[in-house]
Amino acid sequence: MKYEYVKEDKEIKDKSENEKRLELIVSVIKTRNDLENARNNYEFADGNLIDYFLYEIKANQAKLDYLLSKAKKEGVELDLVGSFCLKNKKVI
Repeated sequence: MKYEYVKEDKEIKDKSENEKRLELIVSVIKTRNDLENARNNYEFADGNLIDYFLYEIKANQAKLDYLLSKAKKEGVELDLVGSFCLKNKKVI
């Protein structure tokens, strides 16, 4: 089998700082939701699914810890109640 790779004609542009920060915030929200879903599923799991959801909880918790430390380094402030801010500028 022979594969052919085609380069797209579009130029790759760097994301602005705000786009990067918004992407980080979205990743934190998604990971936090994934962690909560894994915790909820663990409560009702049986058999081999228990191990699966434990692994998923641990993986999501590690990812969330990483994202939160990255957000802290970049100066992104996250209010755990639900409003997200970028250094005194309301985003969501």
